Amino acid sequence: MSHQTDFKRRRFLIAATSVVGGGGIALASIPFISYMQPSARARSAGAPVEVDFSKLEPGQQMTIEWRSKPIWILRRTPRNLSDLEQASHLERLADPDSNVESQQPDYAKNKYRSIQPEYLVTIALCTHLGCVPTYRPEKAPVDLGREWIGGYFCPCHGSKFDLAGRVFKKVPAPTNLVIPPHYFVSDTVVLIGEEKAIEL
Repeated sequence: MSHQTDFKRRRFLIAATSVVGGGGIALASIPFISYMQPSARARSAGAPVEVDFSKLEPGQQMTIEWRSKPIWILRRTPRNLSDLEQASHLERLADPDSNVESQQPDYAKNKYRSIQPEYLVTIALCTHLGCVPTYRPEKAPVDLGREWIGGYFCPCHGSKFDLAGRVFKKVPAPTNLVIPPHYFVSDTVVLIGEEKAIEL
């Protein structure tokens, strides 16, 4: 009888020790597992950003942040759009047809470099050395010349881009402004950092 009691007690002690030991290992591993996971800040830094641009008036621009980069959303006027198509303007551009494929997704490889002609969504960093250009929508200002129809001017080294983010010839910037992946969730909301899945 005493031998059977000792055997039961031994089995109970082994089981209890295993459970407690297993729990201790699990608790001890939590800091190591959480250390391997990306931080909340790191996850949010690369996450898509949803932007409501319903208050943008024609000719106005807003700036938001995605992946620690400034992003512009510009609402172009009908006059802006027609100016972008002028042959005399296109002759002054280094890459009017957006042939450098790395500068935009396929759906933005068009004369407006956008999904919807009225709205430009672009990374607001000069492709020369990463300065932030200034938005210069006025026509023919004294400092930019009579042929200026509105666009972006980089104050760091003088690069110029039109209102489709296309770079001018004979400036330090080698390529057009980069168009990030994005799609329109609705008429007034855009999701930046993600492309819309193609429905099959």
